[in-house]
Amino acid sequence: MASWYAIRARGAGAEVAIYDEIGAYGVSAKDILAELGALPEAAPIDLRLNSPGGSVFDAVAIYNALKRHQGTVTVTIDGIAASAASYVAMAGDEVVMPENAFLMIHDPSGMVLGTAADMRATAEALDKIAGSLVRGYAAKSGRSDEEIVALMTKETWLDAAEAVEFGFADRMSEPVRLAASFDIRRFRNAPPDLVEAVESSDAADDADDGQTDDAAEEVDDDDAQGHASQSAADPPGCSGGPEPAQPAAPEPSPDLATVRNEALAYARAVVDLCRLAGQPQMAAGFLADGADLEQIRKTLIDARAKAEPDISASHPQPGPGREAWPWGDVIARTFKRKG
Repeated sequence: MASWYAIRARGAGAEVAIYDEIGAYGVSAKDILAELGALPEAAPIDLRLNSPGGSVFDAVAIYNALKRHQGTVTVTIDGIAASAASYVAMAGDEVVMPENAFLMIHDPSGMVLGTAADMRATAEALDKIAGSLVRGYAAKSGRSDEEIVALMTKETWLDAAEAVEFGFADRMSEPVRLAASFDIRRFRNAPPDLVEAVESSDAADDADDGQTDDAAEEVDDDDAQGHASQSAADPPGCSGGPEPAQPAAPEPSPDLATVRNEALAYARAVVDLCRLAGQPQMAAGFLADGADLEQIRKTLIDARAKAEPDISASHPQPGPGREAWPWGDVIARTFKRKG
């Protein structure tokens, strides 16, 4: 699987890979725009997408930058282009989807803490954002605004064939192995087959890790047996010294699935606490420090008491576990915290 975000020169053009959430602590529009701006104006760009979406404002900024680019932009959806990521895909002069890839569009959503006036203002902002997204999807697909609104309202998932039929993609390619660094079950209508495929991929990766650990244990066991055999072959009474120390039994390998689930549960709890307190920017620091959840709660309450009401038009995903985080980094930090 490709890294979460990378841009690589390829001859006269460049390949850009977005394999993470868009915005927040994922792939920011600022980073992408800075690197796109360094490319020659007519350089062709190959954009590879595997993202659950994220900040609608970052997505719109990336979309506009790609549309301004004078060179040809080819978008390939390697696995999933959901929510805001599907809007980025619409900037492609050509959109290619492997046969087993998916595209999803839905209404923008947000979260706000404040007065009734704040709530109404946010609702109005979301309506305007939705209108902008409708125009982008309609421009690519050739569908009417009414058709796009209906698809967005019910959170529509399209496989490659359906995306081509609706005009969101231009052609299909050969299927690829699905993989994701994010949990797609938080979406309301995620196709069961897609959820199962991603989970099967994760299970296969865990099994590969487990086989590697088992092989290491077998080497340790063979080494221990070799020492024991050598000691038994020595004639009795020849050494006159202390008995050779027996090698320590290898410690059992940690259950990777259990550790991973604990790390994800801790990270989700931190993210939820920070979002509820209106301080989402503090989550990364807490995750890096491995702070206790009670201490995190107290710190956020104190910070919230001093802060002004915060109105955020971000684009969190609906359902439990709304955010798509760089879990590999979170898990690595959690290992360090637990070690």
